[in-house]
Amino acid sequence: MNELSVTRGVLIVAMLVLATAITRFLPFLLFPAGKKVPRYVEYLGRTLPYATIGLLVVYCLKDIRPLEPPYGIPQLLAAAVTAALHWKTGNSLLSIGAGTLLYMVLVQAVFV
Repeated sequence: MNELSVTRGVLIVAMLVLATAITRFLPFLLFPAGKKVPRYVEYLGRTLPYATIGLLVVYCLKDIRPLEPPYGIPQLLAAAVTAALHWKTGNSLLSIGAGTLLYMVLVQAVFV
């Protein structure tokens, strides 16, 4: 009963392809080159990245228990490295990648 039929699998993949295509092409259809972008879209473009990062920080640090080992040390170290690298380089990919890698090393090998 839990088997995925071929038809159902194809439909799921087709819906994923359609959803991906819509999210990729819709902005170009709604805001073609040369057309003025609405002010609220510009506002969202400026503010949402910061809101997203804030949400990710809260999500990352929400389960820290300061009175139980490892006392949140892996999360705080990784967050500090991420913030320091981003402040120094301004490269989001580098800072997030390095922070994630450090966190994974800490929880998999150091704070086992």
